[in-house]
Amino acid sequence: MSATGTYNKLVPEPTPHSAPYWEGLNRGKLLLQKCGGCGEIRHYPRPMCPSCHSMEVEWVEASGRGVIHSWTITHHAFHPGVRDDLPYTLATVDLEEGVRMLAQLRGVPDDKLRIGLPVRVEFETVKEGLTLPYLVPGEPA
Repeated sequence: MSATGTYNKLVPEPTPHSAPYWEGLNRGKLLLQKCGGCGEIRHYPRPMCPSCHSMEVEWVEASGRGVIHSWTITHHAFHPGVRDDLPYTLATVDLEEGVRMLAQLRGVPDDKLRIGLPVRVEFETVKEGLTLPYLVPGEPA
């Protein structure tokens, strides 16, 4: 989906360690870090493996499938840019790769939310050079 008009929300500031993640989203891919030392998958992007402390990293494409671990329904804007989106649901998801991610959940009525609900990642280009992930109902792997 392409963005139209002015984007007035907060935007991420990629670091050297997170830039491949954001570049992957711009290509419609969810990329996760994989430790070059022990092979552990990690997310959010960071310079050092929390398990073996290796600084070696490679990037692998995730399946984009997972299940809801928890959620919150936001009714109050933390920033003026999200006022028109209220209310919206933020979900913490257990991805198949064994890590968690947080993203907006769309297409699930409040009364259908449940822990373990299968979801998948989709992508929305919100402005030139910025694509964000969001979650929709999906089938388990």
